[in-house]
Amino acid sequence: MVSAHLTAIGFQCLSVAFIAVVDTSAKYLTDDLHPVQIVWGYSTAIFLHIALYAAWRGARGPVPFRTLVRTRRPVMQLIRAGLLVITICLLFAGFVWLPIAEATVLNFMAPIFVALLSAPLLGERVDAHRWLAVAAGFAGVIVMVRPGSGIAHFAALFPLASALSFAGFQLMTRIVSRTDSTLATVFHTGAGTCLWSSLIVSFVWTPMSGRQWLGFVVLGTLGTCAHICLVRAFTLAPAALVSPFTYTKLLWVTILGFFVFGDLPGANTVAGSALIVAGGLYMVHRERRA
Repeated sequence: MVSAHLTAIGFQCLSVAFIAVVDTSAKYLTDDLHPVQIVWGYSTAIFLHIALYAAWRGARGPVPFRTLVRTRRPVMQLIRAGLLVITICLLFAGFVWLPIAEATVLNFMAPIFVALLSAPLLGERVDAHRWLAVAAGFAGVIVMVRPGSGIAHFAALFPLASALSFAGFQLMTRIVSRTDSTLATVFHTGAGTCLWSSLIVSFVWTPMSGRQWLGFVVLGTLGTCAHICLVRAFTLAPAALVSPFTYTKLLWVTILGFFVFGDLPGANTVAGSALIVAGGLYMVHRERRA
């Protein structure tokens, strides 16, 4: 059990690293494209990646179509994909007005929402040590929010609402992982997000360059890897244990923000990051001693 939990933590951290690169790229693309169009390109690329992978798996041969689409919770899979579209659209909308670090900080409310909701919705036990790790991560977020940073801007509502939607997505991931395979869940994620985003993208569509199309292919590759890792993490461990490690995203966006946008981390960022990492390391330590 302990080994499975540590493996789940590793998958979650890897998933977050992939998503940090996706978010940084998406913020760069918001200068020319509407967030909804970015979500459409991202989700469509994920769907195509999963379809190609299913059609060709090397020596193991293609995945039968019935295996790929088999799910015991089709409605929940569709709703889950819709929540992901809402999550990404709201977060990318926040990137239009907010620096990536600030939007990410506000989005860190998602693990708090998961911890609060996992007990009544999933029946999972959240012990005092996990609450302490969550509190440490949240304290790090508070330390980073300094007066005058612009985080009270109206656009702050976008990543906050995104966090709530993402919490619902993660809880549903935990539920569907009990009955559906990882590949089927990732396939339905790609197909569902592609479907939902295609229904609204025509209202904001603008022509794209070849470089932007190529960017979507890269984003799709990273997103596919992130979703596979996310599903595996929630399959191996309870939601309240896995989701706090979303805080490691802060380290990635700080590094990427410096190299891509020239944002230098201040003392508050360093102090907040230390608290967040300390909370995660404490949880790993407790899992090893359990």
